Amino acid sequence: MAARADQPEPGQLDASQTLFTVMAALNAAGFDAGLDEPTGHRLRKQVREELARREIPSLRAIRQFVAEHHQRDAGAEFGQYVSLALIVGGPPDFALRKRDVEIPPDALKLVEFAKLLAPFYREAGIAGLWQRAQPDIDEYIARYHGPVSQAVLQVNAYLRQQTSGFKGRRFQIFIELLAPPGQVQRRSYGFEDTVVVTPSAQPRTFDVRHAYLHYLLDPMAARCEEILDRKKFLARHAQRVSRLDDSFRDDFLSLTTESLIKAVESRLDHDPGGIERALYQGFVLAPFFSEHLPLYEKQEQSMMVYYPEMVGAIDLKTEEARLSKVDFNRGPERAGKPAAPQTAEPAPAVPAAPLTGAAKTLDDAEQLYVARDLNAAKKKYLEVLEQTNEKVLHADAYYGLARIAALNKDPETAERLFRNALDLGPRPATRGWVLVYLGKLALASEEPEQAQQYFAGALQVEGISKKAREEAESGMRASSKQ
Repeated sequence: MAARADQPEPGQLDASQTLFTVMAALNAAGFDAGLDEPTGHRLRKQVREELARREIPSLRAIRQFVAEHHQRDAGAEFGQYVSLALIVGGPPDFALRKRDVEIPPDALKLVEFAKLLAPFYREAGIAGLWQRAQPDIDEYIARYHGPVSQAVLQVNAYLRQQTSGFKGRRFQIFIELLAPPGQVQRRSYGFEDTVVVTPSAQPRTFDVRHAYLHYLLDPMAARCEEILDRKKFLARHAQRVSRLDDSFRDDFLSLTTESLIKAVESRLDHDPGGIERALYQGFVLAPFFSEHLPLYEKQEQSMMVYYPEMVGAIDLKTEEARLSKVDFNRGPERAGKPAAPQTAEPAPAVPAAPLTGAAKTLDDAEQLYVARDLNAAKKKYLEVLEQTNEKVLHADAYYGLARIAALNKDPETAERLFRNALDLGPRPATRGWVLVYLGKLALASEEPEQAQQYFAGALQVEGISKKAREEAESGMRASSKQ
């Protein structure tokens, strides 16, 4: 098995030799958290006993370092070394990886530990231990393969995700048997999303699926930051929930994504009670998404294409009225607890069929456009126009073609295509940007009055992003000076 932490493949379920080395060093230094728990793996004690019989000169420095960086919470102590292992290259050098990765705060204080890994790896004979551990690792990975594959397929089908995430991003699952049992640690560094899973009585499939949903939905929220920034007023209700983790209280994008994930999980698991639990846990947009997901299921676009329209539809007055009535300090007795057994068959989620025809072609075109493969994207947008007569899809296709023309510095073609999109009645999220683009083209043609009309029209679109609004306001000022 060639499992390398520095070169994960998309969707890979594997083990990391780097993480194995870090955990071997911690165990040799006396890291005992969870050692006697019955759900731990026998390999951990076997490796500890083997290392105890070996002469390892670097172990003294490792013991001192581990003692100086000890944390009372075993999960936090283990977690900081996970963070380090995921930004360190493989053996024999274990050099810090600088490219595409910013060193996280909890790993920054452990940088000196990375320098101890190379001598420890050599002196402790970790290469041999790693090879001997492969049968146990393979056996444990086999437990996860079926459930994880099914979970990924389930999510991809629901979100109508034709590929495993955005181009260039990677989702990686590492199994680590030398770690304390019952741990699921997720990290997102640069373009890499990694989940580290330790031994447990049953596979932690729900947690892996949850992490995979983050991997797919986090970038969508980031792309719509301007839209979501206009909805940020609702975050004040999350501040009323004392039990909510600060990572959500202080980050509205994270709060939005977690709320959406809770709603998606409720649909996938046929658990309508999950929405109320999520609300009282502080995920204040879960009710909105729960009401909106059935609308998503009935249309044909992928979540990546539909997402801007969905979050743009968050109505501040409606949600403010809803949330103002919630007593978060009191909450239902079952808040935060598993759902009670259902006495009646719950209403199933409407199956989200895979994208087909023009909807799939449009989704492919959008992904190619995001990757700036303009020639391939243009071909796909043109195919959409041939595959369907649906006006909304035609509007999206013309909008895509117009953006490509603008990037290729062909203003006449861009203007014509933007007008085509506008005439077909585009989705609100698209309409705002179409008007902004037309305003800019009018400015470039020294037509300030026409530009002002377009910019004013953009500012009246409900759901226009913060960035588009700023561009329209800037255009208004510029056109008034011409």
